[in-house]
Amino acid sequence: MKILSTQNKARCGELQTAHGSIKTPCFMNVATQAAIKGGLSSLDLEQIGCQVALANTYHLHLRPGDEVIGQMGGLHKFMNWDRPILTDSGGFQVFSLAKLRDITEEGVTFQSHIDGRKIFMSPEISMQIQSNLGSDIIMAFDECVENPAPKDYVQKSSELTIRWLQRCKAEIERIKQRQACSEAQVKEEKSARISGDMERRNLLGAGESPQLWGINQGGTYSDIRIENMQAIAEMDLPGYAIGGLAVGETAEEMLEIIETVEPYMPKDKPRYLMGVGTPQNIIDSVRRGIDFFDCVMPAREGRHGKFFTSFGELNILNKQYELDESPIDEKCSCPTCRHFTRAYIRHLFKAKEILALRLSVIHNLYFYNKLMEKIHLSIENRTFDNFTIESMQDK
Repeated sequence: MKILSTQNKARCGELQTAHGSIKTPCFMNVATQAAIKGGLSSLDLEQIGCQVALANTYHLHLRPGDEVIGQMGGLHKFMNWDRPILTDSGGFQVFSLAKLRDITEEGVTFQSHIDGRKIFMSPEISMQIQSNLGSDIIMAFDECVENPAPKDYVQKSSELTIRWLQRCKAEIERIKQRQACSEAQVKEEKSARISGDMERRNLLGAGESPQLWGINQGGTYSDIRIENMQAIAEMDLPGYAIGGLAVGETAEEMLEIIETVEPYMPKDKPRYLMGVGTPQNIIDSVRRGIDFFDCVMPAREGRHGKFFTSFGELNILNKQYELDESPIDEKCSCPTCRHFTRAYIRHLFKAKEILALRLSVIHNLYFYNKLMEKIHLSIENRTFDNFTIESMQDK
């Protein structure tokens, strides 16, 4: 990653991927099943300034199936999105489906939350699924543990995650080699047109190589976190994430972990804080050297009538907005704020109209992406030390 400017530990930069560059700090918009919950399409994402879509390996493996997406030309073509895509590895489901899973050295057996059938996921299978999806950034398969958790279990889990990362890296190299051989064969036998299926697929090895990012784990134990980060940094991967946060610890504990791990993260590689968080969480984490973020919060809160604004959170269901002709946020230029009043949006929620969800998610994702843009500019201008949510000016 090219670092363009810094202010203390805060960084703004640019990362090149197979589907374009990403300005950092960056919020990645969570399109779990190749769509943003709330009725947004990839066209909407472009309009509100989204740089990266994040899709879920586990969910897309279940339906429609990664092989189906591969045959349809890969996830970019499938969802009509020509910008970067990051896919998580399915590792978070090791945590979220704790009552439906069994972990061994080889991998994890899940019970599908859809129909109860058994599904096995290993580091190799996760890499193969993400290959079929055609991701730009591929996350390593890991185990996310609940906070707090017994130290002996966290230590063993951290060591397992390191071994799984080694297997992920080896499998990615095998896939790239197989793909290179396949492309050579396609060229040689082009006249026979036996490669119709391959020509439609967006697989690893095509164009600029996708990036495998490792994930730091270790619960809330500083020594385990440092040991884990040192081990995965030695693998010289294109990027690194801090995982296992926002799963039970306090915000203060989360920031302490970032401060603990950051000195051991490669300075020239992107840093991704997984699953975090509120606008203030993001600002505080950028101050500590983080570049990438993702969270379901803006879409989820929006679907429940909660809006993020330059003056704090607004609950549109409150009766005080029944006759309010103001936009959600007068400092915001999103399509929702440009065209609709608080009174109308409140009515949509009360009437249970689907449009309420769409307008709220559009606003919240616009707000998050605009927040990242303003943070980037403030670091460039060396004014980030004084940056606050209230200082955002969109108009």
